[in-house]
Amino acid sequence: MRLGVIDIGSNTVHLLVMDARPGARPVPQASHKTTVRLMQYVGSDGAISSKGVKALCRAVEDAAEAGRGHDVEATMALATSAVREARNGAKVLAALEQVAGAPIEVLAGDEEARLTFLAARRWYGWGAGRLLLLDIGGGSLEIATGVDEAPDVALSVPLGAGRMTREFLVDDPPRPKDVERLRKHARGVLRDAVGPVLDAPAPDHAVATSKTFRSLARLAGMPRQVLGTDERWRVRHDHLVDWEPRLAKLSSADRTVLPGIGPGRARQIVAGAVVAQEALGALGVVEVEICPWALREGAILQRLDRL
Repeated sequence: MRLGVIDIGSNTVHLLVMDARPGARPVPQASHKTTVRLMQYVGSDGAISSKGVKALCRAVEDAAEAGRGHDVEATMALATSAVREARNGAKVLAALEQVAGAPIEVLAGDEEARLTFLAARRWYGWGAGRLLLLDIGGGSLEIATGVDEAPDVALSVPLGAGRMTREFLVDDPPRPKDVERLRKHARGVLRDAVGPVLDAPAPDHAVATSKTFRSLARLAGMPRQVLGTDERWRVRHDHLVDWEPRLAKLSSADRTVLPGIGPGRARQIVAGAVVAQEALGALGVVEVEICPWALREGAILQRLDRL
């Protein structure tokens, strides 16, 4: 079966096309991504502006058309934190469903964490033991831990890289005092949130997903190890401590010359680095390995399990 997943996130609308069948590893066939940066269209009243709705609709329509061009047999559409939390979210979803040609499932934050955890568990297998998962999106940070395919603890906190850039780092490059304000905010939010994770047994393996973590790993991480066709990137907490102030001194244009920092992430990578650093510190994690599978793969795996 050829499945398409349209992920309507806070930064991008991303179509992933996979050939999949129960009991087999899903094989990627195509990917189509449009950068929207939806947080810039959210007004002070919490609603997505008409310009933002139009940008989203164009991106979703393009994704649906790309899926038809790759002969998908079924399409799933997911919406995450930015649409979920918008004051006019229901109206926006109705418009998006029309252009997507499929119902859109609005995921709660803990469900995002659970699906992403499922993907990581299938990727690493039972031999990885107890997993700890971190995922920094545009609107939220997801954390999950567990030894089975369903995590014991799954939580979501509003510390996404796009959201934190919009709320704290308005200048480019950001002012040092604003970076510190963000750091204190992230530290306080995490201190209040991560208790259930810290109360769980210690993980055997800590992993991270999302473009933010992948970019930071390519910039500040350890050299990749290639196992067959799979790449392994790792990033340490102390490497983030070293790189984050250096990133903050650069403009977003200057950051794009660095490895792993593309134009689409250059503006918000400082906020992502601060949140990543504070999250690893709050959880007592020295190093994370970058997992190539995340929310979209988790959604496909869950769909296959239900067939």
